[in-house]
Amino acid sequence: MKNRPLLIGLLVFGVLGLVFFLWVYRTTILTESPVLTDDRIALIRIEGVILDSKDTIDELKRYRENPGIKAILLRIDSPGGAVVPSQEIYEEVKKAREGGKKKVVSSMGTLAASGGYYIASATDKIVANPGTLTGSIGVIMELANVEGLMKKVGVESIVIKSGAHKDLVSPFRKMREEERQILQNVLDDVHEQFIEAVSEGRGIPIEKVRSLADGRIFTGRQAKGIGLVDELGDLQDAIRITASLVGIKGEPKVVETKKRFSFFDLFRDQFGAKWGYFPLAPGGVQLKYLLTFG
Repeated sequence: MKNRPLLIGLLVFGVLGLVFFLWVYRTTILTESPVLTDDRIALIRIEGVILDSKDTIDELKRYRENPGIKAILLRIDSPGGAVVPSQEIYEEVKKAREGGKKKVVSSMGTLAASGGYYIASATDKIVANPGTLTGSIGVIMELANVEGLMKKVGVESIVIKSGAHKDLVSPFRKMREEERQILQNVLDDVHEQFIEAVSEGRGIPIEKVRSLADGRIFTGRQAKGIGLVDELGDLQDAIRITASLVGIKGEPKVVETKKRFSFFDLFRDQFGAKWGYFPLAPGGVQLKYLLTFG
C-alpha cells in the first residue's frame, strides 16, 4: 500500500499531539485548583506589558479563598501598561489583604515600573534586587499625527461630528491648544490617582510621593533609600520573607499556576511597550501607566 508510510506518520503525529494536549491540560487543571492541607505560598507572575487584569485577578481570588494558602507572592517583571488593568489588580490585592485574610508580598525582577510599581504599592512588603528598575510614577498618552502623510498621498479626511471635541484625538489633523489642555487635565487627574494609590498603599505622605512622581526611575537600592521599597533581595529572599510574615517554619512550599504558552502574549510582551499598542488601531488610544522606550 503506497500511502501506508504517510498514514502511519499522520497517526503517530496525531497520537503525540493528543498526548501533549492532555499533558498540558492535566498540568493546568492540577495547578489551578489545588486542594491543599498544609501551609503554602502562592506565586503569581505579572510579566510583560499589562493589558488585561482578568488572569491575575482570577488567581488572586482563587488563592484568597484557599485555606491552604497562607500568603501570596507577586513576582513583578513589567514596565507597566494600561491604567485600568493596573488599578483593577491593585484593588484585588487590597481585597486579598482585607481583614488580615492574606499577606501579599511583591518581588521585583529586572523591571517593575509605572503600572508594575502601582500594583506593588498595594502589597504588605516590597522586595527588589539592588539593580531592579522601578518607580516611573506617571501617566502617558501617545498619539500619532499623519496629516502630512495624508496630504502627500492625496487623501483627505472628512469628519462629521455632533460635538466640538468629538474628534479630540484624531490622527488626521493637528491638535488644537484647547484640545491639548483637555487631554492634559485628564492625564493630571489620572496621575493624581497614581500618587494617591502609592501614598495609601505605602503609607507615605502624599506630598513626598508627589515630589517623586515626575516619571523618573530608580534602582532598587535607590528606591529602598527613599521608602518605595522595603527590602533588597531576589525571589528566594522574597519567599523567605513572605514565609516569615505568616509564621511558616522551614523551607516553604510554593505553588504556581501553569500558564499555557501563547505566541500572541509573547509578541505583545516583546513589542507592546515599544510600539505603544499601535495608536492608529481602533481603540489604540490609551492612558498608560507605562515606562516607554524609544
